[in-house]
Amino acid sequence: MSAQTSAEASAQPLLEVSEAVVSYRVKGKGRFVAVRGVDLVVRPGEIVGIVGESGCGKSSLARALVGINGLAGGSIRFLGENVTPLPIRRRPGKLVPLQMVFQDPYASLNPRRRIVRQLEEVWNAAARARGADRSAEARTRAVADVLERVGLDPVLKDRYPHALSGGQRQRIAIAKALLAEPRVIVADEPISALDASSQKHVGELLRRLVDELQIGMVIISHDLAVVATIADRTAVMRAGKFVEQGETEQIWTAPRDPYTLQLLSAVPDLVGREG
Repeated sequence: MSAQTSAEASAQPLLEVSEAVVSYRVKGKGRFVAVRGVDLVVRPGEIVGIVGESGCGKSSLARALVGINGLAGGSIRFLGENVTPLPIRRRPGKLVPLQMVFQDPYASLNPRRRIVRQLEEVWNAAARARGADRSAEARTRAVADVLERVGLDPVLKDRYPHALSGGQRQRIAIAKALLAEPRVIVADEPISALDASSQKHVGELLRRLVDELQIGMVIISHDLAVVATIADRTAVMRAGKFVEQGETEQIWTAPRDPYTLQLLSAVPDLVGREG
Protein backbone atom coordinates (compact mmCIF):
# COMPACT_ATOMS: atom_id res chain seq x y z
CA MET A 1 0.00 0.00 0.00
CA SER A 2 1.38 3.42 -0.92
CA ALA A 3 1.89 6.11 1.70
CA GLN A 4 -0.16 9.23 0.96
CA THR A 5 1.39 12.67 1.34
CA SER A 6 -0.48 15.52 3.00
CA ALA A 7 -0.93 17.07 -0.44
CA GLU A 8 -2.53 13.89 -1.78
CA ALA A 9 -4.79 13.61 1.25
CA SER A 10 -6.09 17.15 0.67
CA ALA A 11 -6.48 16.79 -3.11
CA GLN A 12 -9.78 17.75 -4.67
CA PRO A 13 -12.15 14.77 -4.46
CA LEU A 14 -12.98 12.92 -7.65
CA LEU A 15 -16.02 11.18 -6.20
CA GLU A 16 -18.13 12.45 -3.29
CA VAL A 17 -20.95 10.49 -1.69
CA SER A 18 -23.23 12.22 0.79
CA GLU A 19 -25.98 10.47 2.77
CA ALA A 20 -26.56 8.02 -0.10
CA VAL A 21 -29.63 5.78 0.20
CA VAL A 22 -30.41 2.88 -2.15
CA SER A 23 -33.67 0.98 -1.90
CA TYR A 24 -35.57 -1.62 -3.89
CA ARG A 25 -39.22 -2.54 -4.16
CA VAL A 26 -39.70 -6.16 -3.08
CA LYS A 27 -42.87 -7.80 -4.36
CA GLY A 28 -45.32 -8.27 -1.48
CA LYS A 29 -42.94 -6.74 1.07
CA GLY A 30 -42.75 -3.05 0.23
CA ARG A 31 -39.33 -1.39 -0.03
CA PHE A 32 -36.03 -2.84 1.13
CA VAL A 33 -33.32 -0.32 2.03
CA ALA A 34 -29.94 -1.72 0.96
CA VAL A 35 -27.79 1.35 1.62
CA ARG A 36 -28.63 3.62 4.53
CA GLY A 37 -27.15 7.09 4.29
CA VAL A 38 -23.42 6.55 3.69
CA ASP A 39 -20.72 9.16 3.09
CA LEU A 40 -17.56 8.53 1.06
CA VAL A 41 -14.81 10.52 -0.62
CA VAL A 42 -12.37 9.26 -3.25
CA ARG A 43 -9.31 11.32 -4.20
CA PRO A 44 -6.67 10.99 -6.94
CA GLY A 45 -4.07 8.30 -6.34
CA GLU A 46 -5.95 6.39 -3.66
CA ILE A 47 -7.81 3.13 -3.32
CA VAL A 48 -10.78 3.03 -0.97
CA GLY A 49 -11.82 -0.45 0.11
CA ILE A 50 -15.36 -1.29 1.20
CA VAL A 51 -15.62 -4.53 3.16
CA GLY A 52 -18.40 -6.43 4.88
CA GLU A 53 -20.29 -9.69 4.84
CA SER A 54 -22.49 -10.79 1.93
CA GLY A 55 -25.78 -8.91 1.78
CA CYS A 56 -24.55 -5.84 3.66
CA GLY A 57 -25.14 -3.49 0.70
CA LYS A 58 -21.65 -3.29 -0.81
CA SER A 59 -22.62 -4.16 -4.36
CA SER A 60 -25.76 -2.02 -4.23
CA LEU A 61 -23.56 0.93 -3.31
CA ALA A 62 -21.03 0.08 -6.03
CA ARG A 63 -23.73 0.08 -8.69
CA ALA A 64 -25.09 3.38 -7.41
CA LEU A 65 -21.62 4.95 -7.58
CA VAL A 66 -21.55 4.51 -11.36
CA GLY A 67 -25.24 5.22 -11.99
CA ILE A 68 -26.51 1.68 -12.53
CA ASN A 69 -28.69 1.97 -9.42
CA GLY A 70 -30.56 5.18 -8.76
CA LEU A 71 -30.60 6.83 -5.35
CA ALA A 72 -33.59 7.03 -3.05
CA GLY A 73 -31.88 9.78 -1.09
CA GLY A 74 -28.62 11.71 -0.75
CA SER A 75 -26.21 12.45 -3.59
CA ILE A 76 -23.24 11.12 -5.53
CA ARG A 77 -21.04 13.63 -7.34
CA PHE A 78 -18.32 12.81 -9.86
CA LEU A 79 -15.97 15.65 -10.80
CA GLY A 80 -18.51 18.01 -9.27
CA GLU A 81 -21.45 16.71 -11.33
CA ASN A 82 -24.33 14.63 -10.02
CA VAL A 83 -24.22 10.96 -11.00
CA THR A 84 -27.63 10.24 -12.47
CA PRO A 85 -29.16 6.86 -13.44
CA LEU A 86 -27.71 5.60 -16.72
CA PRO A 87 -29.92 5.71 -19.82
CA ILE A 88 -30.55 2.47 -21.69
CA ARG A 89 -28.47 3.29 -24.76
CA ARG A 90 -25.45 5.58 -24.41
CA ARG A 91 -23.53 6.61 -21.31
CA PRO A 92 -23.44 10.43 -20.91
CA GLY A 93 -20.08 11.87 -21.92
CA LYS A 94 -19.49 13.35 -18.47
CA LEU A 95 -19.74 9.88 -16.92
CA VAL A 96 -17.45 8.08 -19.37
CA PRO A 97 -14.42 8.59 -17.06
CA LEU A 98 -16.38 6.84 -14.27
CA GLN A 99 -15.90 3.16 -15.00
CA MET A 100 -16.76 -0.17 -13.37
CA VAL A 101 -15.04 -3.56 -13.31
CA PHE A 102 -17.31 -6.45 -12.39
CA GLN A 103 -16.71 -9.64 -10.46
CA ASP A 104 -17.18 -12.01 -13.40
CA PRO A 105 -14.97 -10.87 -16.30
CA TYR A 106 -16.46 -13.45 -18.68
CA ALA A 107 -19.93 -11.97 -18.21
CA SER A 108 -18.64 -8.54 -19.25
CA LEU A 109 -17.15 -9.86 -22.51
CA ASN A 110 -18.94 -10.88 -25.69
CA PRO A 111 -18.11 -14.57 -26.23
CA ARG A 112 -18.68 -14.28 -30.00
CA ARG A 113 -16.23 -11.46 -30.66
CA ARG A 114 -12.45 -11.40 -30.61
CA ILE A 115 -10.86 -9.42 -27.82
CA VAL A 116 -9.38 -6.82 -30.18
CA ARG A 117 -12.82 -5.95 -31.56
CA GLN A 118 -14.23 -5.47 -28.07
CA LEU A 119 -11.34 -3.23 -27.05
CA GLU A 120 -11.69 -1.19 -30.23
CA GLU A 121 -15.41 -0.76 -29.63
CA VAL A 122 -14.79 0.67 -26.15
CA TRP A 123 -12.05 2.95 -27.46
CA ASN A 124 -14.27 4.24 -30.28
CA ALA A 125 -17.10 5.09 -27.89
CA ALA A 126 -14.78 6.83 -25.43
CA ALA A 127 -12.96 8.76 -28.16
CA ARG A 128 -16.30 9.88 -29.60
CA ALA A 129 -17.40 11.12 -26.17
CA ARG A 130 -14.15 13.07 -25.78
CA GLY A 131 -14.13 14.38 -29.34
CA ALA A 132 -10.67 12.81 -29.76
CA ASP A 133 -8.84 11.50 -32.83
CA ARG A 134 -10.61 8.34 -34.02
CA SER A 135 -8.20 7.33 -36.77
CA ALA A 136 -7.28 3.67 -37.30
CA GLU A 137 -3.70 4.48 -36.33
CA ALA A 138 -4.77 6.04 -33.03
CA ARG A 139 -7.07 3.09 -32.30
CA THR A 140 -4.36 0.50 -32.98
CA ARG A 141 -1.87 2.37 -30.83
CA ALA A 142 -4.35 2.70 -27.95
CA VAL A 143 -5.14 -1.03 -27.94
CA ALA A 144 -1.45 -1.97 -28.02
CA ASP A 145 -0.65 0.48 -25.22
CA VAL A 146 -3.43 -0.72 -22.93
CA LEU A 147 -2.51 -4.39 -23.38
CA GLU A 148 1.05 -3.54 -22.38
CA ARG A 149 -0.18 -1.55 -19.38
CA VAL A 150 -2.22 -4.45 -18.01
CA GLY A 151 0.60 -6.93 -18.68
CA LEU A 152 -0.89 -9.02 -21.48
CA ASP A 153 0.86 -10.48 -24.53
CA PRO A 154 -0.39 -8.65 -27.65
CA VAL A 155 -1.12 -11.97 -29.39
CA LEU A 156 -4.01 -12.53 -26.96
CA LYS A 157 -6.02 -9.77 -28.60
CA ASP A 158 -6.93 -12.05 -31.49
CA ARG A 159 -8.44 -14.71 -29.23
CA TYR A 160 -12.01 -15.17 -28.07
CA PRO A 161 -12.80 -14.80 -24.33
CA HIS A 162 -13.16 -18.56 -23.76
CA ALA A 163 -9.54 -19.05 -24.84
CA LEU A 164 -8.24 -16.87 -21.99
CA SER A 165 -7.70 -17.73 -18.34
CA GLY A 166 -9.76 -16.06 -15.62
CA GLY A 167 -6.89 -13.75 -14.74
CA GLN A 168 -6.36 -12.81 -18.38
CA ARG A 169 -10.07 -12.08 -18.83
CA GLN A 170 -10.07 -9.82 -15.78
CA ARG A 171 -7.06 -7.94 -17.17
CA ILE A 172 -9.03 -7.45 -20.39
CA ALA A 173 -11.95 -6.10 -18.35
CA ILE A 174 -9.54 -3.67 -16.66
CA ALA A 175 -8.10 -2.75 -20.07
CA LYS A 176 -11.60 -1.90 -21.30
CA ALA A 177 -12.06 0.45 -18.36
CA LEU A 178 -8.67 2.07 -18.99
CA LEU A 179 -9.49 2.76 -22.64
CA ALA A 180 -12.13 5.21 -21.40
CA GLU A 181 -9.34 7.24 -19.74
CA PRO A 182 -11.03 6.90 -16.34
CA ARG A 183 -10.68 9.22 -13.41
CA VAL A 184 -12.38 6.73 -11.06
CA ILE A 185 -12.82 2.96 -11.34
CA VAL A 186 -15.30 1.10 -9.14
CA ALA A 187 -14.28 -2.56 -8.89
CA ASP A 188 -16.93 -4.89 -7.46
CA GLU A 189 -15.24 -8.05 -6.14
CA PRO A 190 -12.68 -7.84 -8.98
CA ILE A 191 -10.56 -10.82 -7.91
CA SER A 192 -12.84 -13.09 -5.87
CA ALA A 193 -13.56 -15.35 -8.88
CA LEU A 194 -9.84 -15.88 -9.61
CA ASP A 195 -7.36 -18.45 -8.34
CA ALA A 196 -4.90 -17.43 -5.62
CA SER A 197 -2.04 -16.63 -7.98
CA SER A 198 -4.22 -14.51 -10.28
CA GLN A 199 -5.72 -12.71 -7.26
CA LYS A 200 -2.28 -11.59 -6.15
CA HIS A 201 -1.21 -10.42 -9.60
CA VAL A 202 -4.46 -8.59 -10.42
CA GLY A 203 -4.44 -6.93 -6.98
CA GLU A 204 -0.88 -5.70 -7.59
CA LEU A 205 -1.92 -4.48 -11.05
CA LEU A 206 -4.77 -2.40 -9.63
CA ARG A 207 -2.48 -0.82 -7.05
CA ARG A 208 0.12 0.01 -9.70
CA LEU A 209 -2.44 1.55 -12.06
CA VAL A 210 -3.77 3.85 -9.35
CA ASP A 211 -0.26 4.96 -8.43
CA GLU A 212 0.89 5.49 -12.03
CA LEU A 213 -2.23 7.13 -13.42
CA GLN A 214 -3.26 8.97 -10.24
CA ILE A 215 -6.85 7.86 -10.65
CA GLY A 216 -9.21 7.02 -7.82
CA MET A 217 -10.49 3.52 -7.16
CA VAL A 218 -13.17 1.92 -5.01
CA ILE A 219 -12.73 -1.80 -4.37
CA ILE A 220 -15.68 -3.75 -3.03
CA SER A 221 -14.65 -7.01 -1.37
CA HIS A 222 -15.54 -9.52 1.29
CA ASP A 223 -11.85 -10.54 1.33
CA LEU A 224 -10.23 -8.45 4.04
CA ALA A 225 -6.75 -9.68 3.14
CA VAL A 226 -7.03 -8.15 -0.34
CA VAL A 227 -8.22 -4.78 0.95
CA ALA A 228 -5.61 -4.73 3.72
CA THR A 229 -2.87 -5.21 1.13
CA ILE A 230 -3.79 -2.58 -1.47
CA ALA A 231 -6.25 -0.02 -0.03
CA ASP A 232 -5.27 3.35 1.40
CA ARG A 233 -8.53 3.80 3.26
CA THR A 234 -11.19 1.30 4.27
CA ALA A 235 -14.89 1.51 5.10
CA VAL A 236 -16.49 -1.35 7.00
CA MET A 237 -20.12 -1.91 6.04
CA ARG A 238 -22.87 -3.64 7.96
CA ALA A 239 -26.62 -3.70 7.24
CA GLY A 240 -26.32 -0.87 4.72
CA LYS A 241 -24.25 1.49 6.89
CA PHE A 242 -20.58 2.22 7.43
CA VAL A 243 -19.81 1.27 11.01
CA GLU A 244 -16.19 2.37 10.70
CA GLN A 245 -14.10 4.25 8.15
CA GLY A 246 -10.50 5.42 8.17
CA GLU A 247 -6.91 4.77 7.14
CA THR A 248 -6.47 1.08 6.37
CA GLU A 249 -3.57 0.66 8.77
CA GLN A 250 -5.65 2.09 11.61
CA ILE A 251 -8.67 -0.04 10.76
CA TRP A 252 -6.66 -3.26 10.86
CA THR A 253 -4.37 -2.52 13.78
CA ALA A 254 -6.66 -0.48 16.06
CA PRO A 255 -10.29 -1.14 15.07
CA ARG A 256 -12.91 0.73 17.06
CA ASP A 257 -16.15 -1.05 16.19
CA PRO A 258 -17.01 -4.53 17.55
CA TYR A 259 -18.16 -5.63 14.09
CA THR A 260 -14.74 -4.80 12.61
CA LEU A 261 -13.15 -6.89 15.35
CA GLN A 262 -15.51 -9.72 14.47
CA LEU A 263 -14.46 -9.58 10.81
CA LEU A 264 -10.78 -9.45 11.73
CA SER A 265 -11.11 -12.51 13.93
CA ALA A 266 -11.47 -14.59 10.79
CA VAL A 267 -8.07 -13.39 9.50
CA PRO A 268 -5.93 -12.78 12.61
CA ASP A 269 -2.72 -12.53 10.60
CA LEU A 270 -3.85 -9.13 9.27
CA VAL A 271 -3.38 -7.49 12.65
CA GLY A 272 0.10 -6.12 12.94
CA ARG A 273 0.85 -6.64 9.23
CA GLU A 274 3.57 -4.63 7.57
CA GLY A 275 2.44 -1.67 5.44
